Amino acid sequence: MPHFVALHNQLHQSIAIDTSKIEAQGALEHMVPVVLSEFLKLVVSYPIVFTKSSDTGQFLAVALLGFAKNENLFWQHQQWQSIYVPLNISRQPFFVGTEAGQTIICLDKESPCITNDINHESLFDKQGKDSAYLQQVKSQLAQLLDGETHTTDFIRTLRELNLIVPLTLDISFADQQEQRVQGLYSIDEDRLAQLNAEQLLQLQKQNYLQPIYTMIASLGHIYALIQKKNERLGYA
Repeated sequence: MPHFVALHNQLHQSIAIDTSKIEAQGALEHMVPVVLSEFLKLVVSYPIVFTKSSDTGQFLAVALLGFAKNENLFWQHQQWQSIYVPLNISRQPFFVGTEAGQTIICLDKESPCITNDINHESLFDKQGKDSAYLQQVKSQLAQLLDGETHTTDFIRTLRELNLIVPLTLDISFADQQEQRVQGLYSIDEDRLAQLNAEQLLQLQKQNYLQPIYTMIASLGHIYALIQKKNERLGYA
């Protein structure tokens, strides 16, 4: 079970992070939340779709990693097989929390990434100042925090224009196994084509046309994901 604590430059001065274990934290994730600022990096490898949060019922943008629970097809041979690792994985074991109305950085004390071995990435120097590694982590967390707001606004606009449509995948794998993947959503291309000039201009002004077309283009990676599943099943 995760145990989140507020990061402190004195209490956690001796802690280091074994970065070789970070990517393994996503080994059993079949999708991971992503933000708009990542889309152009994600589109190289991942299908980018929407799903609904089981906690709030709100739409989330996610990178699809597999077709079933606990199935990450990018995790092979104890390594993440992609050029880009989504921020919500690479920022582990750090999270953003709140305390007395203030935003704070939290650390999962139960994370296997945490070590006292000085040969790994330290968080603070002897004076309690942030290490270069921690500064990088803070930059990632800031990108996520800012990106969540922009992504929420993006999704709100898409819903107002009725541009989100259910995406059902009926997949046949090489071993003749068939699977229907539901609970995913994407861009309604027919509805997009029907938008008037004013609506398209507004999307352009909001810088939303690029992520819309990026999401549509990313769906081609579903075929590559099927191939990864076939390889895992033993079919080259």
